Amino acid sequence: MKRALLVGIDQYDEFPQLNGCVNDVAALHPLLARNEDGSPNLDCRVAKAPQAGPGISRDDLLTLLDDLFAPGSDFALFYFAGHGAPQRGDVALATSDGTSATPGVRFSEILERIVESEVKETVIILDCCFSGGATTIAALGADRAILPKGTAVLTASRGDQVSLETASGRGQFSTYFEGALDGGAADVLGHVNVSGLYAYLAESFGAWEQRPTLKANIDRHHDIRVCDSRVPKPVLRKLTQWFPTPDHVLRLDPSFEPTEEPSHPENEAIFEGLQKYRACRLIEPVGEDHLYYAAMRSTGCVLTPLGKHYWRLVEANRV
Repeated sequence: MKRALLVGIDQYDEFPQLNGCVNDVAALHPLLARNEDGSPNLDCRVAKAPQAGPGISRDDLLTLLDDLFAPGSDFALFYFAGHGAPQRGDVALATSDGTSATPGVRFSEILERIVESEVKETVIILDCCFSGGATTIAALGADRAILPKGTAVLTASRGDQVSLETASGRGQFSTYFEGALDGGAADVLGHVNVSGLYAYLAESFGAWEQRPTLKANIDRHHDIRVCDSRVPKPVLRKLTQWFPTPDHVLRLDPSFEPTEEPSHPENEAIFEGLQKYRACRLIEPVGEDHLYYAAMRSTGCVLTPLGKHYWRLVEANRV
């Protein structure tokens, strides 16, 4: 049982109107609702406040959060795109009826609901200004944080930075986040988790731009989305067959190359699998830049450190 609440607010009574938050939710919804193979993923509830439509009040957002963290779910994801406002060491997610005195829902109020909830795993994704201020405790210093067990918070910027929109009407962070969900952050087996998302997003921004942050208190990774495996699992399981030990050198020769005569179907099938490994940096040719030349010049290939990692997973029957 996995729930997701996606909130995008462009319409504000007292704050400047935004242009990309509703668009961001519309783009992310199908990616979170379905895995790449079309299978169901998160059961999503969407709340949008376009400029010309009705807003989302503080009470509305609190009600939605109460529903998200209600009993009956093992995993909850909350995505918010809108204005963010610093609040005495905290950050408030601004709602349509927000004022300078009460901008919206403080992140500490969300944490209170997480602590009280029976949901075991929670991922919060905030695309708003000053979002890195979430989870901080002012009394301990601006950079200190504490989170309930099983909680991860991924933010678009540090606590002292704004989060930008693009000229095309999207949040810059959420645009990259969309690409990450669409396979950019997937591992070899197609799993997209919060660490992979952060690694992808952190590389997407330069040193002079807003900097995403990740704060987590987790002891396992929960899939946020599953994409197609870059190497089919039956092929990946051949790792321990083709490489009996992690340091084994798999000898190649021209019979592995399908263009050579006479044909050798068994070796050609192995070579096809090795090319998939090479594309994912699981192996590297010995003394050559390309597998083709390693075969034609009868050298070989070896596992990379990443390849040895997946070798160990196969050996432990975890793939």
